[in-house]
Amino acid sequence: MFKNIPLAKWIKFAIALIVYILWVIWVGNYWLLPGVFVVFDIYISKKVPWDYWKNPKDGSKPKAWVEWVDALVFALVAVYFINLFLFQNYKIPTSSLEKTLLVGDHLFVSKVSYGPRIPQTPLSFPLLQNTVPVINTKSYLEWPKWEYRRLAGFGKVKRDDIVVFNFPTGDTVPTLVTNPDFYITTRNLGLSIARDNPAYLKGISPDNQWKYNEQLRALGKAYVNQNEGTFGEVVYRPVDRRDNYVKRCVAIAGETFEVKHNQIYINGEAVVNPKGLQHWYNIRTDGTKFNDKFLDKMEISAEDASGMGFGPTYRLPLTEEKAAQMKSFPFIKQIMMDEEVSDSTSMPQTWPYSTDYVWSRDNFGPLYIPEKGATVDINMKNLVLYDRIITAYEGNTLEVKNNDIYINGELATSYTFKMDYYFMLGDNRHQSADSRYWGFVPEDHVVGKPLLVWLSLNKDKSIFGGKIRFDRFFKWVANE
Repeated sequence: MFKNIPLAKWIKFAIALIVYILWVIWVGNYWLLPGVFVVFDIYISKKVPWDYWKNPKDGSKPKAWVEWVDALVFALVAVYFINLFLFQNYKIPTSSLEKTLLVGDHLFVSKVSYGPRIPQTPLSFPLLQNTVPVINTKSYLEWPKWEYRRLAGFGKVKRDDIVVFNFPTGDTVPTLVTNPDFYITTRNLGLSIARDNPAYLKGISPDNQWKYNEQLRALGKAYVNQNEGTFGEVVYRPVDRRDNYVKRCVAIAGETFEVKHNQIYINGEAVVNPKGLQHWYNIRTDGTKFNDKFLDKMEISAEDASGMGFGPTYRLPLTEEKAAQMKSFPFIKQIMMDEEVSDSTSMPQTWPYSTDYVWSRDNFGPLYIPEKGATVDINMKNLVLYDRIITAYEGNTLEVKNNDIYINGELATSYTFKMDYYFMLGDNRHQSADSRYWGFVPEDHVVGKPLLVWLSLNKDKSIFGGKIRFDRFFKWVANE
């Protein structure tokens, strides 16, 4: 029946068949195996006219627009699968990783480094994360929805890796106010409302920080819903449609993380700081004012310089090396690393926003990073650490009755984690919205690992004045 089929077609079929079967095994969905018959028909039997729409019945050459549509469809499908399983482009939007990665760097992000995720929302427009520009509508369909599953990759997230991930608290988003996130915004609004109207807290004491925060957020959420013109429609986004962030993983599952006087400790041991680490320094001059030329020399971006002051005192982000260089200038009279200290009488400014945890940006923890299979005791004090894991990330119900905790309707005094979690910080430590402000990053939010800077544009420069950073082209992203 197939005697007249050339050997070359059999070879092409064999290659396509092997690739398809390996892909099915990798994906782990053996319901896709009947696709073997489709591959066989495309290359050998040709019973189904798969390309009928671009081959006129009269045998004439297809019209030019048909060929263009055919090429466009093929390109979109190819981009979709490459973006889904192999690589993704990501542009650095803020200075949180300066000097390791710069604002305007365009990165190749490898999804196979940690294993690509099966998409939770598979039907989406290629290259758009969650919104179609101009018309401002969703770029994906909410049905069908698939459960989280990660394919085999080359490894797991390690401490000090730079990681691209979906923003954990980006599940609920007022479309007109996205920063800070919904939970911080509603809590701050609730605080403001409660100060003016203490009766709104319904007798809940600040001594019970979990209930207190829940009530504050409820007040803030009601205000947001009543002021849609200011905040926009509040929308929910699935995990894979939340905004992408990039930070450095400073602690992995099972470790205990702590910051003391701006120095990170893991399991009680001080870690080696990355080369590009920056902190704010408070600087006093003899009256000399910093100009743009001096800021360029010190490699200070315009974004970082925006709140530096006007002299003779300044506050600037510097690496340890640049701080030493700055100190050597004769017009510098004093330079000291900035340090934020919190106490039990002040309003908490960092996650978990509880006076039971007297933490600050520069003195944080100790905090255990949850590990899959590990069990922790839970109570009304530490529930502020784990409530979001229990509900938003791991899909349980949570109720508190008379200070007793119920998970899925059952009285609970402990909880066993279903996933690994990570703690992410920016290298520009005092100019980074990171895990110190919104908590853990779940394993299912991890997108991939940046490998390469393929393009870098300086938004503060003109096209003929150094906008294109040629020295960063094809620069490997180092974790050190």
